[in-house]
Amino acid sequence: MANEAGALVRVAGMFSQRGFNIESLNVAPTEVSTVSRLTLTTYGTEDVVDQINRQLLKLVDVIDVIDMTGDEHLELELALIKVRVQDSSASIEVLAEPYDVAEIRRDGELATLRYLGEGAELNTFVAILEDAGILVELARSGAVTMTPGADGLHYHDPNGEAFTRF
Repeated sequence: MANEAGALVRVAGMFSQRGFNIESLNVAPTEVSTVSRLTLTTYGTEDVVDQINRQLLKLVDVIDVIDMTGDEHLELELALIKVRVQDSSASIEVLAEPYDVAEIRRDGELATLRYLGEGAELNTFVAILEDAGILVELARSGAVTMTPGADGLHYHDPNGEAFTRF
């Protein structure tokens, strides 16, 4: 989508007007300063997702829509997790061992962890922390995705003839 003021509001407004729910949303500039990459997670039937894609493409700020449902793609999520430190940090290390988790800060009886991985794994890890009674706070980024290999996003420059790959 265009990296312009109001572009995200128009996308969110389209979802709101049509009664679609956004499960997660992540937006950041790309290596092309005028273009932002928006990764959005929503749920619905194939027809609903097709309708969402068509409606998004009608928005003036949307450059392209790539539906990654069912396609091969890399998907990661970042989370900051605040936990109570029990008798020793060894218990946190044992719980976190199967996951890409690092302790990034310790403040008295609280530790802040950094998680990086798939959303489903994060849900499992959070459930483990809840069951252990040590979860205090959770902040998660939502999914960030990318297709593997040479394929990538393409932008048609309205001032030029060719597609610019970024």
